[in-house]
Amino acid sequence: MTPKPHVPRFVLETALYASDLDAAADFYKNTVGLQEDSRVPGRHVFLRCETSMVLLFNPAATDKASGKLPVPPHGAIGQGHICFRAEPGELGAWAAHLANTNIEIEADFHWPGGARSIYVRDPAGNSVEFAEAKLWGFDA
Repeated sequence: MTPKPHVPRFVLETALYASDLDAAADFYKNTVGLQEDSRVPGRHVFLRCETSMVLLFNPAATDKASGKLPVPPHGAIGQGHICFRAEPGELGAWAAHLANTNIEIEADFHWPGGARSIYVRDPAGNSVEFAEAKLWGFDA
């Protein structure tokens, strides 16, 4: 019998979908501070987030097999969600930074357990959250 693998420790990558990849990439690079790793114009932009990746895909280009790699077609229509972990005490600086870059804060509140979250929208309408790790019971 094959042994069961260990439970994954981290999310390696997450994908969001945006028809206007340039606008979405600009937001994640210039507002959030991620670094561009690679790009295929009209198809995807991959961005580094320390030890994980944020993959931005044009849904019209990923709903069919690429033919180059054995990756199955995928995609989503509509708004997705991503949450970035903020260090304790950082959310005030994030709120100020977002306000200074004319990004409207949709919600800024404290959860019943005491964690704080700030929500904004990227240019594609995806929900972007900045939250303290204690939201999910993780240590800072």
